[in-house]
Amino acid sequence: MTSRRALSLFVVLVVVACVAAIAPSRAHAVERTFSASAQVDYFFVPTEKGANARAIGLDGFTTEASFKLAADLTDHLSASAKLCYGCHGFEADMVYAEYRVRDELAFRVGRFSPSFGAFNLRHDVANHGLSDKPLPYDMGRMLRLRSWNMGVLPSPFPDNGLEVNGTHWFGESAQLDYAAYAVSGFRASTPALDLDFVQSRTPAVYYVDNNSRPTFGGRTALTFKLSDDSDFTIGASSMYGTFDASNSLTYAIFGADLSLRIGQTNVRFEYLARRQDFDTSDPTRFKYALASQHGDFFVKHGAYVEVDRLIAPRVTLLGRVDGLFRVGNVEAGSDLSRRTGVGRATLGSLITIDRSFRIKASAEVYDFSDGDAAGRHVEVGLHVATVWTF
Repeated sequence: MTSRRALSLFVVLVVVACVAAIAPSRAHAVERTFSASAQVDYFFVPTEKGANARAIGLDGFTTEASFKLAADLTDHLSASAKLCYGCHGFEADMVYAEYRVRDELAFRVGRFSPSFGAFNLRHDVANHGLSDKPLPYDMGRMLRLRSWNMGVLPSPFPDNGLEVNGTHWFGESAQLDYAAYAVSGFRASTPALDLDFVQSRTPAVYYVDNNSRPTFGGRTALTFKLSDDSDFTIGASSMYGTFDASNSLTYAIFGADLSLRIGQTNVRFEYLARRQDFDTSDPTRFKYALASQHGDFFVKHGAYVEVDRLIAPRVTLLGRVDGLFRVGNVEAGSDLSRRTGVGRATLGSLITIDRSFRIKASAEVYDFSDGDAAGRHVEVGLHVATVWTF
């Protein structure tokens, strides 16, 4: 049934795009844009063999693709629909309408990724130069992903709700962007020890809230234009809500980001943290004895620094250092300890073969504070990917 729904959604999107292209002359005032991108990546883990590699990560070939249709219906009203495909299958990444009163005030309603952080603005595979996402935004490509339950805030994170956003210019040298939203929020089954991100991406449990209470959040960013080819942005984001059916367990996510562009060089930094309650009704589910105070939550931190520079007309060199750090009790049988971390260093290149076709290649080294069953702390991953847009 799920595959039929996905196929139906894909067919509808294609039909709408075709109809928009051959619409009669009386509708020519409506501006339409259809775009798509896709990445096929091969991931090899030379430090592991056979089933061991698959047990700790999604190695081998994976494909990520997106198809987007946007239409400006009037001077103030627009609509967008985006279908994405990845390890989770087909997914409606966005289906929303936006009414823009003016640059400083717009209303977005439907299904969309709430404004949080800087990376979410460029999460599409065509908009970032490495094969996988930074660890704070990991959506399942990291090694030992099941032990870590991915990153702090997997990107993208489409949700249903309402967002108010806007942009205001201070002269020609400073720009303020803001967004505030109310969405369904993340969820988990009862009793819950962690968020279940799959429930936000599968129609098997319906795209509805599990507790009828919204998650609230927002983002603000200030950009300074330093010169014709240089600018600097500083931003802050947050969201807060409950994720269990009884509205008793909360999560709060905070983020800060900095980005600097100087000519052909980009430097980006982000820090995220998630404080989250968990159900303590059954102490036997935990690896460690529950503390009498402050023993009913954990905190997961994540950060990355990324630098990319165009070193030749068709070649960009990229470097990234990222990591996660978790403090708090864990489920019995977990490979993680009460205080655990992982760091990763990545070096990669992006080669433009044609305006719409590029090749990504990268090597990454993981260092886990907790060893695996064999006592291994270090893992190596190699990526080679092709990316095209149309």
